[in-house]
Amino acid sequence: MNGKVVGMFIAVVATLGGIAMYYLQVYAFYDAIPMSGTDDVQMTVMVNGEPEPILYENFTAIDSESSPIRYRACFETNMSAGLLTETYEAYENPEPLVAPDWFDCFDAKEIGFALEEGEGLAFMGQSNIVYGIDRVVAILPDGRGFVWHQINRCGEKVFDGEPAPLGCPPEPRD
Repeated sequence: MNGKVVGMFIAVVATLGGIAMYYLQVYAFYDAIPMSGTDDVQMTVMVNGEPEPILYENFTAIDSESSPIRYRACFETNMSAGLLTETYEAYENPEPLVAPDWFDCFDAKEIGFALEEGEGLAFMGQSNIVYGIDRVVAILPDGRGFVWHQINRCGEKVFDGEPAPLGCPPEPRD
């Protein structure tokens, strides 16, 4: 009889632990980012290498203090592909990261497919927004836009414990 009680106790604790872990990973650490209305979406200008705000509307974003790559945002823009490609710096090898299911405006598979097929355009939002992390902006032909953070070449090496490659900014000291 005591074995059944212990077994039930272990099963209940394991189930509650699993539920808590799921909740913490998917919901607990994300915060909605309030829209400023002026500079929520920025892209790096080719001429001067500085980020500047673009025209956008219907901005929504989430972020988490637990990781610098949890930032996701969605917006709409009416800027033409020609204007964007002539003005802003393209981003090489964009890889949209999956967002929580409840943040349903951001579909990493759809964005990634559009970028692979050449239908979507990816731009540098801001280089090293946090050391080793770039903010990437992607825009689809229908004007929907998406933003996420992606580890850059400097971050890949430094986060693996190797020295920063040539051309990287100095590593931050704690």
